[in-house]
Amino acid sequence: MTARTRTDVLLLAGFCAFLFFYGLGAFGLIGADEPRYAQVAREMLDRQDWVTPTLGGAAWLEKPPLYYWQAMLSYSVLGVTDVAARIPSAVDATLLIVAIYLFFRKFRSGVQVDAALIAASCAGVIGYARAASMDIGLTATFAIGMLAWWAWRESGKHAYLALFYFFMAMGMLAKGPVAPVLAGVIIVLFALAARETKLIVRTMWWPGILLFCAVGLPWYVLVDLRNPQFFREFILEHNLARFSSNLYHHPEPFWYYIPVTALSLVPWIAFVIAAFWESVRVWWAERRNVRSEPDLELQFSVFACCWIVVPVLFFSISQSKLPGYILPAVPAGAILLASYILLHFEREQSIPKWLAIVHAAVASAPVLPALVVGYLVVKHHLPSGRPLAFAIGVTAVLCIAIAATLMSQARLRMLRFVTLIPVVLAVAAVLKMGTTAIDQKLSTRPLAIELAGMETEKLPVAVLGASREVEYGLAFYRNQVVARYESGNIPAGQHLLVAPSTWIDNIEKMTVGRKVSFLGHYTPQKLDYFWVSAPGAKP
Repeated sequence: MTARTRTDVLLLAGFCAFLFFYGLGAFGLIGADEPRYAQVAREMLDRQDWVTPTLGGAAWLEKPPLYYWQAMLSYSVLGVTDVAARIPSAVDATLLIVAIYLFFRKFRSGVQVDAALIAASCAGVIGYARAASMDIGLTATFAIGMLAWWAWRESGKHAYLALFYFFMAMGMLAKGPVAPVLAGVIIVLFALAARETKLIVRTMWWPGILLFCAVGLPWYVLVDLRNPQFFREFILEHNLARFSSNLYHHPEPFWYYIPVTALSLVPWIAFVIAAFWESVRVWWAERRNVRSEPDLELQFSVFACCWIVVPVLFFSISQSKLPGYILPAVPAGAILLASYILLHFEREQSIPKWLAIVHAAVASAPVLPALVVGYLVVKHHLPSGRPLAFAIGVTAVLCIAIAATLMSQARLRMLRFVTLIPVVLAVAAVLKMGTTAIDQKLSTRPLAIELAGMETEKLPVAVLGASREVEYGLAFYRNQVVARYESGNIPAGQHLLVAPSTWIDNIEKMTVGRKVSFLGHYTPQKLDYFWVSAPGAKP
């Protein structure tokens, strides 16, 4: 290993450790999905069942098993904690960064560190790398597979094509058929843009198809044999119906993924747009010049553009939209930008002043909300007075410094360095100043601790009028099935009940014949909790 390689490894290891792993348990699992996925993995581990996901003891067939398998391994080593539940995503993000580095070192030497760090510092990657979710697993396997496909296309080595099929199969296990579908559309679009339609046929390599089937299909066969409802629930409802209808109540306008993609690519979005525009412009200008030799660098940029466009259009057509769906497009933005930087390094071109200013503003902007994140989470608006003035001042200084640096003689050579500074500051500010507020306001971990402190023995828990986030969060942190009064699922014996403070009248109506004792109020989420006796208990 050369001195430069050692430096690269240490640099990437340090950034991945900080951006993806540091402070993973600073706040509890948030939302409905994080605790739900974490609990499914725990139940699979308890039963030592690697085939059928369950939630509350019942088959839960909405998602494939890759995250659950990873979380089961993490739990086996670290124990069942929220940190262990998030480790798989952090590991997947790290593997993505390593793959991008290795690809560029092999095929686009000179900007391999830039490419890896650009991808690592994108807001979408950082956010989902720190969450117990399946989106970063799909993104990592999909991106590695697409890079392997281009490596085969450029080198002709079938080992890379085999890797492509292997990682598409892993993508199938990460989040379903969306991985091979997106890959197929991207390859077809690129082949048409490059006027190399034979690429489509050449990609259909039968040993690779067999490898894909051998890796990706066994779990689907086994889970279907054990759960006859799998095809209906997973394929028909959670793939086809989710795409074609608003069955799961996630409607958004058609243009929704344009701003979501832009935010996911912060702080690099200004340069990504510039790289995208230039690539398309050059391709359009040269598309009729059939006599010229194909420009491999241009083709690679066009491939990255296709990779960005297809997921955005595909999920824009979907009737059900969530931010994480677009994450597979984010590595393509980093790859396109790294190729753009390499080209401009060779030409020693300067950065347009307007681009330097816009990039400086976008790169420094996240620092402002990060410095006041605790206030934002609690109050839902910016503070006034000195805290806001301080945050604006720091952000303005960073913006001016970045713009001045990029317009100096350093130009692109300093782009990575000056852009990573606000990224690190923003992440550090959130971890230092926002974790307590996030934990108390968005996670049920503190509430679960309060409930445990009230008990002399562990009791069943029920909710009434509480959100799914509260229900699934309590289920994970207490490792219990949480009953829901509204569904008629009221525990027969004594239990704890959690409900919003405004639901006191409903509690009285639904606990007739039972003794109810108020135990406490969880202020950050405006929740009350009670002890409810068995029916017929004397006051």
